[in-house]
Parts: sequence; C-alpha cells; structure tokens
Amino acid sequence: MKRSAIEHNILVMAEYCAAHAVQLSPHGKTTMMPWLFDQQIRAGAWGITAATTDQCRNYRAFGINRILLANMLVDARAIEWVAQELRDDSSLEFICYVDSIQAVVIMEQVLEAIGFESRIDVVVEHGYAGGRTGTRSLGDAVALAERVSQSTHLRLRGISGFEGFFRVTRSPDDELECRNYLRELKVLADTIHEKGIVDGEMIVTAGGSTYFDLVLEHLSPVQFQYPVTVILRSGCYVSHDSVMYEELSPLAARGEGTHDFGRLQPALELWATVWSVPEPGLAIVGFGRRDAPWDHSFPRPLRIYDNENGKDREAGDEFKVTGLHDQHAFLRFNAGQSLAVGDRIVFGVSHPCGAFDKWRWIPVVDDDYTVECFAGTFF
Repeated sequence: MKRSAIEHNILVMAEYCAAHAVQLSPHGKTTMMPWLFDQQIRAGAWGITAATTDQCRNYRAFGINRILLANMLVDARAIEWVAQELRDDSSLEFICYVDSIQAVVIMEQVLEAIGFESRIDVVVEHGYAGGRTGTRSLGDAVALAERVSQSTHLRLRGISGFEGFFRVTRSPDDELECRNYLRELKVLADTIHEKGIVDGEMIVTAGGSTYFDLVLEHLSPVQFQYPVTVILRSGCYVSHDSVMYEELSPLAARGEGTHDFGRLQPALELWATVWSVPEPGLAIVGFGRRDAPWDHSFPRPLRIYDNENGKDREAGDEFKVTGLHDQHAFLRFNAGQSLAVGDRIVFGVSHPCGAFDKWRWIPVVDDDYTVECFAGTFF
C-alpha cells in the first residue's frame, strides 16, 4: 500500500466534500483498518460507517465516537450492546437504519425490557424494487417515519438510501433509473420535513464509491430549502484501485474533465513471482483467490521485473490473468512476449472491498518501495 497515494486520495475526497458542503462518513468495511480510519477522521471525516454490529464493536475498540450503522439493528443482543455503549459514553453518537414497523417494534421491546431511558437515533432507509433493504414505496417510508416520531425509545433523524447497484454509465439513458431513485429520496426528505417530525436538523445520507456525484446533483444542501446534513458513505476512494473504480469513480475516468479536483490514485499493488511457464503463452504466478479480489475482475498486470537482468518493463495489454485457483494465477501472454521462472510481476487490483480482507497485515511503502510500517486489518 503506497502511503503517498493514500494521503493524496484522502485529501482529494476531503476537498471534494468540503467544496460541496457535505459530510463524509467513509464505509469502514472496505478496509477495517484503524490506521486509515485515524487519517480519514483527522482529514475531517464526520465519522465511520459500519455494515454490522461486529464492525461497530471494533470501531469502539479503535476509539471511534461517531458511528453510522448503515443497516438494521434487530438482534436483541446487539441492541442491548448499543444501549449499554450509549449509557457508558455520553460522547458516543450512533445512528442506525429502520425500514419496517417490525424493526421499530423489536428495538422498542428490547429497549423497554432493559429500562433504556434515552433514545437511539435512526434514519428511515428507502430502497427500490429488487434492491436490498429499504422501504419500497414513498407511502410506506412516510408512514414509518411517522411511527418512529411517536416512539419513546427511538429518535427520527432523517432518511437514507443507496444508489450503488444501479447500472450507470456515461450514457444519459443508463443514468435515468438512478436519477429517478435519487429524486424519490429528495421527495421523501421534503415530505418528512413538511410534517415536522424530524428531531433536529434533517440528515440525508447516500452515496457509495461510484455515483456520489449524482447523489450531490440531487441531494446536496443547495437542493433543499431548509437546513440539512448530507452525509456520503464512500469507502473505496481511500485506496482506489486499478480497474473497477478507476473506470467508474467520479474522481477517476467516469468524471474525467468534469471537475477541478485531483484524480484518485491506485494505492494497492500485488507483487507475485512467476512459479512456472509450463507451456507457450502461459505462466503460473504465485497468488490466487485467497490473496486478491476477483468478484469484479481479475488483477491487472502492470509491470514485469526480469529476474535475470534486473530490468523492468510495462506489462501492457499483452498480458492477462484468465483464471485463479486458491493460490495459483493463470497468466496468458501473446506471442512475441516472454516470461521466465523467477520474474516478478506487479498487479493492480479491482474492488478494494475484496482486497483488504485477504491480509492481516499490509506493508505501507514510500515511493521507492521502502517499507515504512505494517498496517493491520480487523475483519
């Protein structure tokens, strides 16, 4: 992991959010690395987002005092733990999602049973047909918000959504479905605001690592006629990558030429050795599914270090990973190219969410590849 790229990406995203007057609560599930959390918070991050209460427990151990649980809280033991944390630490700010009356009732019953005398902050999650969690109609979302506002154990803070799974490209036609969903979130926020049932300033949170630019087109503070706190939850920006987000991020190829902010830089590299060249055009390289992400696409060869003469060269499109076993990579290369046993190859990875969890410790290097320290992950 390159320190200079990490620092660059954190600065670019911080400046991007500041320029749009929005907060950033980066999704910690991408890295689960307290070394990075500390840098993100020091750069102005509002807090850290979690997907599970297990992650929340780790965050508390890391000293995180502002947590956005981007999920439901319906397990009784988890609810009890959150309540106890809030009792024990008055500085803790915790927000979670609700998307059904059943979830509200479960939380209320558990909190009532343990004699919880305060309230847990929640936001209503609104989804879409075929999506994950979240209400499926504006009417249901508004009714749920009204129900929360009447609770003695929950406090309505605003709304949430997630647009990351829409198929969006640079084509205006492909963006339409995502934009319609974001417009619906705006209508939901306005409706709840008009009813006067939000406790405090309205929180509106959305934005993964791919389409946060579209989120800001529809949900930035300037789009509202009343005060709002808009919170993005992008997580992958911190390390970026060489394939998926290099193509899709608004601060990389997809947003090229549309802003004055710096471009995100890939911070992760996978170094591996050629173990065997068993047939022409095929090399078996020393990494596999247990070492690198492969859910979006296989790692991309970037540079080759010749073991015999010590020289390096760009890999180019003549080299391509075509398959992975647990610890073996199948690297095909075109005629006219060559690889030898013992050569080292540098790969760029795709989708950081499947990269950090493969490693307990990741070396942090300077631009000369001198190892400065090792940063630990806690999955």
